[in-house]
Amino acid sequence: MNWTLILAEEAGGLFDLDATLPLMAIQFVILAVILNAVLYKPLGNAIDGRNDYVRTSLAEAKERLAQAEKVAQQYEQELADTRRKAQSVVAAAQAEAQTLAAEQVAQAQQEAQAQREQAQKELDQQKAAALSSLEGQVDDLSRQLLDKLLSIAA
Repeated sequence: MNWTLILAEEAGGLFDLDATLPLMAIQFVILAVILNAVLYKPLGNAIDGRNDYVRTSLAEAKERLAQAEKVAQQYEQELADTRRKAQSVVAAAQAEAQTLAAEQVAQAQQEAQAQREQAQKELDQQKAAALSSLEGQVDDLSRQLLDKLLSIAA
């Protein structure tokens, strides 16, 4: 009895090298072919497609980034040009305003000078008229005084 157990153990051991081994190998190869056709190829294709999509998306993103940088640079240049133009317009307006103010000040000074001269002429005329009238009055008073002195002395 012991011999039958030992023979059974030897015949059905861990590695049995009978006709089932090639059958198992054929089953493994068929399983590998089926898995390759059903699972690995579609999965590989999906991964390859995803890699292609990522590469094209990355290339498009780089291209769009380059375009965005170019547009931003153009906008910055246009903004700088616009600022320069605005500054020149402001400077021209300030210069024109200063010129206009200087002209108005000069005109006001001329008008004030003309008014002073006119007032001085009027004062001189009034002074001359007052002196003439005073001379006439002094002459009249002198004659009257002379007449009274001559009439008192005579």
